[in-house]
Amino acid sequence: MEIDLDLKRCSASELVMPEVTPFAALRYNLDHIRSLSEVVAPPYDVIDEDYQDVLYKRHPSNVIRVILNREEPGDEVGETYSRAAGFVKQWISEGVLKQDDEPAFYLSHQTFVVSGEEGESKTVTRRGFMGRVRLEPFGKGNIHPHEETLPKAKVDRLKLLKATEQNNSPIFGLYPDNDNAVIECLEAAKADVTPIEATDDAGVVHTVWPITDSEAVTKASQLLADKPMFVADGHHRYETACDYRDFVTEQAGGIAPDHPVNFVMTMLVGMNDPGLVVLPTHRLIRGIRPLRSDELIERLGDRFDCETLSGGMSAAPDAWTRIQLANRQSLMALYAAEDETWVMVNANEKAMARMSELACDQSETWRSLGVSLLHKLVLEDCLEETNHPKPTYVHEVTDVLAGLKGETDAAESEGDGEYTFAALVMPATVSDVEQISLNHERMPAKSTYFYPKLLSGSAFHRLMP
Repeated sequence: MEIDLDLKRCSASELVMPEVTPFAALRYNLDHIRSLSEVVAPPYDVIDEDYQDVLYKRHPSNVIRVILNREEPGDEVGETYSRAAGFVKQWISEGVLKQDDEPAFYLSHQTFVVSGEEGESKTVTRRGFMGRVRLEPFGKGNIHPHEETLPKAKVDRLKLLKATEQNNSPIFGLYPDNDNAVIECLEAAKADVTPIEATDDAGVVHTVWPITDSEAVTKASQLLADKPMFVADGHHRYETACDYRDFVTEQAGGIAPDHPVNFVMTMLVGMNDPGLVVLPTHRLIRGIRPLRSDELIERLGDRFDCETLSGGMSAAPDAWTRIQLANRQSLMALYAAEDETWVMVNANEKAMARMSELACDQSETWRSLGVSLLHKLVLEDCLEETNHPKPTYVHEVTDVLAGLKGETDAAESEGDGEYTFAALVMPATVSDVEQISLNHERMPAKSTYFYPKLLSGSAFHRLMP
């Protein structure tokens, strides 16, 4: 069956959800752990050395020792992975980690504060549930990626997976559900279930209810049966899980269909959930010759409608407010470092015509993304800047300003020297993720940032029976 060709003509509602089942998670035993908040951590790829040290000191059983075990003096090659596996075995034998008695869907609430368009703060709750999803290769079924993956990261995660023999962090998957019927089904079953709560260092409150009610679990599974899944985060770990399944299958000479290694632990969130927030990922760039605002406008030519803002560098919040209110992928703000001026630029029809030439193999949705316009048209074509270092990615305008002022502690630094260019750009929307995934395309790097990140340590999925 040529699914690849069919998907180009399908909407999400016409596809079939991969198999999702409850599982008996391995979890921290609160008889041994004073507070779950002390032992959880964000995903490994957002943890730097300083924060790794903070987590190490917080609790001797913090999950950091598993997901990102640090190198110690005298370590041999690969010893961090074997040491991580040793902690898992030790914590299980000591009762620090204990497997649940029966399979469950783990209903999850993440409650957090975000800023609105006018700068006001509001409290939001994102609802989802954790289950296990049957693995299938990207492009061969109904699990769809939207970001590129890097070989180095996959090699690292595969080594950890082989050593620990468990999913240590969940994949983040999205599914279409106009009425939020799946999550409401599980919500109705939580009344008599005692929740477990943890607060992370960003102030996000994570609450989990293990739902074992057979009627609720069965109904939720049935409601999911006609829905596809789009990977929001965890592409490297998903592909690694597929590689590990193939490795185990080859080593064993075949495995049963219900073998745990055929599944991956996944947090599933409905695409219409009111708490589903996508933050922007702004760019700070070194290695580009500083431009004056008039020169920048000249280089952009007639492809962008441009307006300079008064107020110098500090006009960034005003620029971002304008972009948010316009809510258009075509509108972005570029920083001309030579005269410290922000320029509002809006891609017009000539810009889109040029994008059709530069990215003729990509869909119109891909070509219309703000990040695509920025990297493909502005940087590569108009400014002819292709050899600059990887951008520094930040999510708050305050971090953009901190980076431009040289306050690198406030920004995710990617090198030395001053930033000579910056861009405020809209994030791709959930709808963009869906359409580009169905087109079998991959977005430019850092097109989406689903906030908040999922916790590592709230549950583990053992892969070897």
